[in-house]
Amino acid sequence: MKRIEIIANHSVENNIMNALSEREAAFFWTKIPAVQGMGYQNPKIGDETWPEENFIMVIYCRNEQTQAIKEAVNEVRKTYPEEGIALFEMTEDNPEMDNLLE
Repeated sequence: MKRIEIIANHSVENNIMNALSEREAAFFWTKIPAVQGMGYQNPKIGDETWPEENFIMVIYCRNEQTQAIKEAVNEVRKTYPEEGIALFEMTEDNPEMDNLLE
């Protein structure tokens, strides 16, 4: 099982959701709608100086679904290369969680 985290600006949120939907990927997810942070692009702080914010999407999926999720995110990255879209992939070693995806 994989845990994938996508961190991106709200401006591309619908693009990412649509790209995942088109590939029928990411059936089990949680979204944290408003997060602040600093990466390689402009800060996303939600204040007067840096008014933008990001969202985080946490996805649990079977190993074989990760490629479709990566392809969806890469498609949006190509369209919006300056948005700093991040994807992190972790392996979950919890057999009990595998049963939840059935």
